[in-house]
Amino acid sequence: MLTQKYSGVFPIAPTTFDDGGNLDLESQMRAIDFMIDAQVNGICILANFSEQMALTDDERERLTTTILDHVAGRVPVIVTTSHYSTRIAAERSRRAQAAGAAMVMLMPPYHGATMRADESGNFEFFRRVADAIDIPIMIQDAPISGVQLSPAFLAKLAIEIEPVQYLKVEMPGAASKLRELIRLAGPAISGPFDGEESITLIPDLDAGATGTMPSAMIPEVLRRVVDFYLTGQRDAAVEIYERYLPLINFENRQCGLRATKVLMKEGGIIRSDATRHPTPPLAPPLRQGLIELARKRDPLILRWAR
Repeated sequence: MLTQKYSGVFPIAPTTFDDGGNLDLESQMRAIDFMIDAQVNGICILANFSEQMALTDDERERLTTTILDHVAGRVPVIVTTSHYSTRIAAERSRRAQAAGAAMVMLMPPYHGATMRADESGNFEFFRRVADAIDIPIMIQDAPISGVQLSPAFLAKLAIEIEPVQYLKVEMPGAASKLRELIRLAGPAISGPFDGEESITLIPDLDAGATGTMPSAMIPEVLRRVVDFYLTGQRDAAVEIYERYLPLINFENRQCGLRATKVLMKEGGIIRSDATRHPTPPLAPPLRQGLIELARKRDPLILRWAR
């Protein structure tokens, strides 16, 4: 089991496609290099903001090996291995570790509106995945799953299943949940993280979060925010964060995963901002509004490729 503790900014890498919806690996590697140059602490791939549900199993494997080979140890990479099947989730996690992943991230098993495990089933799910690997597990506590994971149950998972060392909390009321998790599980949690594009980052840091998993839209900005906060410079962290909060809010409430792709294309990092159907392209007025907000703040995503 790795003993290194991970903290800081671990943005989610978008999956890049050409205009026909095929994988664009050249753009993918440029997106990864941009994130590394932005001084991220790590990268997460194949997450929901990576359009994981729109990828085939073969594409997942190709992306995992290609990205990890390209990163070549420059930063730790978290591979999302969520699946409803315990067996498949464990096998995905084994393959991710073999490819060089530093950690795997999984949501609890669910499918549709009704197929969800009960608490004992969720415990066994994570225990079996843990038995299959020798790297840490991050549990993603996200609204998309529809699974209610109480602070007491998440603390139990962290205390009783050693690889469950990281928790990404992005449910409503994330700060309160993080605070209670830290109280209940203490040192069993190596990394309490938040998510949801870091839209509640400051209250979550106040609650004890040591990391965030946003999009890849402004990773260099969020790195400064977290670094300032974790070194006791809260006022400086808040000042930077509040300048970029309108952009974060626009992404979170209006654009979703499309925002990063639009700005990466606008900045010349990737060739196409295409998403896979049924995710539609961003409506022109929203696209223009996003670009205008971003240009006023001049983030690295619009300058990196110049």
